[in-house]
Amino acid sequence: MVAGTLGGHAALGAPLVDSQQAKAAREQLVDRIAMGTRVRDRRVLEALRAVPRHLFVAASLEEAYQDRPLPIPFGQKISQPTVVGMMTQALELSAEHHVLEIGTGSGYQAAVLSRLAARVNSIEIVPELGGAARARLIALGYANVEVRIGDGYQGWPERAPFDRILLTAAPPRLPQSLIDQLAPGGIIVAPVGQQRHQRLVRWRKVGERLTEEDLGPIAFVPMVH
Repeated sequence: MVAGTLGGHAALGAPLVDSQQAKAAREQLVDRIAMGTRVRDRRVLEALRAVPRHLFVAASLEEAYQDRPLPIPFGQKISQPTVVGMMTQALELSAEHHVLEIGTGSGYQAAVLSRLAARVNSIEIVPELGGAARARLIALGYANVEVRIGDGYQGWPERAPFDRILLTAAPPRLPQSLIDQLAPGGIIVAPVGQQRHQRLVRWRKVGERLTEEDLGPIAFVPMVH
């Protein structure tokens, strides 16, 4: 059992306890997700089962384990679990991969990624959110996640190249800086476009060229400088 406390936003007002009740609610949620057709990768489903979503949101257990987005501080949101699963699955992660995440938020998506990849570098533009997510991830034992406060449009050149890049906020178009930091053969998954007209897209880097695959409509907060 994970247990402990963090002050302020770091704990979103909740003690860091993964109770049997929480685990049962999480099992039910992931079982419902697995019954659909959008998340079929067994490893991704197991990662969703392992990460205690209720410790990343200020919500009741019942709310935390509903399959819907939830608000977090500073006008941001934590994504619907099915969407987290879809985007994680689209990355086609392996245990040796080095991942860049743009938009740490509360740290939930980074925690899921950390179960499937070797390293996760995550960038958050809101200092309070980034600091709280860093503290929370450390307290919960996600030692292979590093959080940086910064502008996601710039990426993290000191840690590049990345095998996989995931955006959890939508730019109007994919930033060239992130393309440059993607390793050959790598994958970027991102929502792109204006609100109400966003698409989830997967790019693969073949040499210096990107191939593009439209994964369908999506709705995310805009990516800001």
